[in-house]
Amino acid sequence: MANRSKYKEKYKNQKENFLTFCPQQQLSHSAPSLPLNSLTKKDMSNQMTKVYIWDMDETLILLKSLLNGSYAEAFAGSKDAQKGVEIGKMWEKHILQISDDFFFYEQIENCNKPFLEVLSKYDDGQDLSDYDFNQDGLSPPHDDLNKRKLAYRHRVIANKYKQGLHNILDQEMMDQWDSLYKMTDEYTDGWLSSARALLEQCLSGNEDPTFCNTVAGGVVSSNATASRHINVLVTSGSLIPSLVKCLLFRLDNLISYENVYSSWDVGKLQCFQWIKERFNSRNTRFCAIGDGWEECEAAQAMNWPFIKVDLRPNSSHRFPGLTLRTVGFNHVESSSRNNRTTILYGYVLKASLSVPVVKICCSILLEQPLCAVL
Repeated sequence: MANRSKYKEKYKNQKENFLTFCPQQQLSHSAPSLPLNSLTKKDMSNQMTKVYIWDMDETLILLKSLLNGSYAEAFAGSKDAQKGVEIGKMWEKHILQISDDFFFYEQIENCNKPFLEVLSKYDDGQDLSDYDFNQDGLSPPHDDLNKRKLAYRHRVIANKYKQGLHNILDQEMMDQWDSLYKMTDEYTDGWLSSARALLEQCLSGNEDPTFCNTVAGGVVSSNATASRHINVLVTSGSLIPSLVKCLLFRLDNLISYENVYSSWDVGKLQCFQWIKERFNSRNTRFCAIGDGWEECEAAQAMNWPFIKVDLRPNSSHRFPGLTLRTVGFNHVESSSRNNRTTILYGYVLKASLSVPVVKICCSILLEQPLCAVL
């Protein structure tokens, strides 16, 4: 497996060097056409739809904070920092190896796209069962021919994502993966399993995730709330390793490949805009959840509520901690002042309703980012 320092260096710095937002430039891209899975426009207009936009690293999973020791530092000596680093390096090795060996990453790492369907119009549907991906002469996709070759790879990647790793890896690799997942979850006091449980709860709209009907593509219709719930991932990492992370961290049945976006080249604000255009209707509500300023500022630009995840062990905005018992949709009064539109729907703590509402209002009145006060 090639050890590519370029990817590692950008991964190392991707959360530290957020892009400077330029809304006019960011929103100038035309919105791509993406399937709504089984969720039709008619369904969305007649039924409440809740779209949860998740960050990945240091939100749903932990990796960078393990590699640089910041996760252990937050525990003031009670965590073995070197063990965290070793766990992070093992994950990094697995991610890159599987990306290269099964998902064409070594071939297409310099052809990053914001989502898999972006080149679907160039895919002519050719049978790829005997196609030789090592001999087709793929070059940077600046022309239609190479865009088609890249679209072929994206189609194969999508199919492998839907199949799951158990249909790709041999038993030895499956056992190594299972052991590493359990070791990481134990070291992080259940961060991975708790985050996964919240994704399930968000999809179901109920603390019992079995009380729902799963629909193809990761969209769920809840019997309890007569609403639809969708998990979307927007990560600053490269697309292919991010899809592999979803598989390795057992998120693939909760976030479909169509709902995984890479903001590596375009920024999170552009991805948020695409998501709004794709899912928006008069009965759709959005909320962003992450640990960084880029997604916070993008959410503020979209007038979406934002939940800032905090690594510190005494925080309630972390895993374990965030559940549907403490997080829910609550209406915040709409108003306008000096041509500024306030946040219409906020996520607030049910246990102490008034305090977070005051914080949301303060963020508007003081013209501060919402994440600065939550």
